[in-house]
Amino acid sequence: MFRSSALRILAVAIVFAFLLAPSYASAASKRTAEVRQIQRLRMSTWHWQKVMGIGRTPTSQSEKWALSTAYRQWVLKFWRNRASRVWHRVVHVPHKAQWLCIHRGEGGWSANTGNSYYGGLQMDLSFQSSYGGYLLRLKGTANHWKPYEQMWVAERAYQSGRGFYPWPNTARACGLI
Repeated sequence: MFRSSALRILAVAIVFAFLLAPSYASAASKRTAEVRQIQRLRMSTWHWQKVMGIGRTPTSQSEKWALSTAYRQWVLKFWRNRASRVWHRVVHVPHKAQWLCIHRGEGGWSANTGNSYYGGLQMDLSFQSSYGGYLLRLKGTANHWKPYEQMWVAERAYQSGRGFYPWPNTARACGLI
């Protein structure tokens, strides 16, 4: 009798295990998806913060080991909000109209004409290294950078005191100097 009861209990446990396994697997895959989404948002945010020359948002990366779904959702919401605010700042680069005017006189965003100047703002390697060293190491010369990355590197030079003088002819044609 004991043996048949134990077998029944074992059989019921196996059935429950098979019934619950899909929900456990879907919960684990949902957790993994949330963690990956948080990591993507964090990396994108940090990239643009570095390009703009502002401090990186700190993190403990606790979502990787947190058991609480509510906590992971909160962290995900936090990084969505932070990424959105950073992107808003990216697209509202100071002097955007001026950079676009200079760009019209310099060349295409992916220009590499062989004259040792690269990108839509025709930056030389020394300029890229000084104000966009992170991007130069990450992506190569400015002709491989996104337009906003090029404008932010130029903005960093502008804010350092160089103004629009690295582009004397086009800046003069745009009425900037």
